[in-house]
Amino acid sequence: MIGPLPTWARLGRLGVVLEMIKFEHTIFALPFAFMGLLLASRGMPSLRVMLWVLAAMIGARSAAMAFNRLVDAHIDARNPRTASRALPRGLVSRAFVAWFTAASALLFFFAAWQLNRTCLLLSPLALAVVLGYSYTKRFTAASHLVLGAALGMAPIGGWLAAGAPLAPAPLLLGGGVLLWVAGFDILYSLLDLDFDRRAGLNSLPRRLGAARALKLARLLHAVSALLFAAAGFAAGLNTAYFAGVAVVAAFLAAQHLLVREGDLSRLNLSFFTLNGAVSVVLLAAAAFGIS
Repeated sequence: MIGPLPTWARLGRLGVVLEMIKFEHTIFALPFAFMGLLLASRGMPSLRVMLWVLAAMIGARSAAMAFNRLVDAHIDARNPRTASRALPRGLVSRAFVAWFTAASALLFFFAAWQLNRTCLLLSPLALAVVLGYSYTKRFTAASHLVLGAALGMAPIGGWLAAGAPLAPAPLLLGGGVLLWVAGFDILYSLLDLDFDRRAGLNSLPRRLGAARALKLARLLHAVSALLFAAAGFAAGLNTAYFAGVAVVAAFLAAQHLLVREGDLSRLNLSFFTLNGAVSVVLLAAAAFGIS
């Protein structure tokens, strides 16, 4: 049975779309963008740059999520887990979501233009990656890595927004984000394993089986923690940062104690609570870690 509408969805079509794209989940990538900006600036950046980075992240993520809901609407309608989303239920039109996607993309491009020439020149490539992810599950089991790459651009983009030349630190940090996101997306895709098999969609749990996919997710998270630490060494951060990395490593380990083959009852706690804390903890650790 389909439940009542969430609070945002009662505020009109825009509220429906914001609820549909889980706007609040911007927290997964936004702190990493600010972390890249902070490290490149070696301290507090200007308020102007921070606001345009915020606008760019909101624009890019909103465009990506709305586009994903748009192109996957017919798939979502067949999946019991996603059939109650706004588009399958007819709570908002495809045309409105398409306009929202276009407006979000324009916000991203405008923000990149306001930042600097490098950000503007790279913005079409960044948008192509975040939008292109929506199609990957149709032809490759590596879609989790593409999603990771989309979010992994956040610290690199933040670094470039400061006007700094590219360096090892943001690349290592971006690599850590890529593997972290890919690992938790593998865990989350376990919820759709049976549906993916029926629908002919690709995922690593479908390709490897649940047990081996869980082992791969553990490996990806272990390596991501090492890359987060390596980024701190490359950026010359102090021990406060590495204490934060240790906390993050504990969060990642806790996910794999909560999520086991045949028992996904605590997956939402793993996905939303622990992963939401990872980026926030690392941003705080980086702020304290700059000597």
